[in-house]
Amino acid sequence: MIDVRSLVGASDIVLLTLDTLRHDSAQAVFREGRLPTLARYLGPDGWERRHSPATFTYAAHHAFLSGFLPTPPEPGPHPRLFAAEFAGSVSTTDTTWVFSQATIPEALAAEGYRTICIGGTGFFNLQNELGRVLPGLFQERHWSPELGVTCPTSTENQVSLAIDRLHAAGEQRAFLFINISAIHQPNWHHGGTEGHDTLETHGAALAAVDAALAPLFETLETRGRFLCIACSDHGTAYGEDGHQGHRIAHEVVWNVPYAEFVG
Repeated sequence: MIDVRSLVGASDIVLLTLDTLRHDSAQAVFREGRLPTLARYLGPDGWERRHSPATFTYAAHHAFLSGFLPTPPEPGPHPRLFAAEFAGSVSTTDTTWVFSQATIPEALAAEGYRTICIGGTGFFNLQNELGRVLPGLFQERHWSPELGVTCPTSTENQVSLAIDRLHAAGEQRAFLFINISAIHQPNWHHGGTEGHDTLETHGAALAAVDAALAPLFETLETRGRFLCIACSDHGTAYGEDGHQGHRIAHEVVWNVPYAEFVG
């Protein structure tokens, strides 16, 4: 278990949400050797399977940003990395970083961090009041169509912006959050037929994301130590039991890939 208390204040902290990524697909792409960037950090067994706290982006991210990251499926209780002060919490341990604010970005800002949100899917698009709720927790909030789900190079654009904002932070520690949009529908442009998303294009989108992430990790390493959490907020169905999409209680939606590591 990572001792986050010893890292806060001394390390950058990065949360990468690979929006809509299924665990089974993520693990298959890893085993095929198509994740050279993330494989450096995932270890020999690849992704950990966890359960998301929700079935769609808005609800899952509300939980994440308050410290309720995806949970191991085995019986708990399971210690958490971050936790708001909450009487009777059985998942808060000696290694948990406990804060008095309601959310992680607000708490880290109080510790002197520069908090940066780089949006992707619609709940981060700043286009209406709902799309401003989650980004509003951060000091910096960024979104444009070039970062969104319809842009084939969205991850490259998100990474380029993230690197720019990390450089702007200088020696100030940063909490960098990126909601990676490329795997979310539509993902057919990653090797599929126009307008038709499949489980294969879902996996191909992850491979493209992995390639685009390489410069980000190079930049993080130049800044010193960092803690990274890389996970999905939920999966999505491609016809399983007749289901399409997410916001349903199906195992392909609940089971998400998860990784935490110090670089």
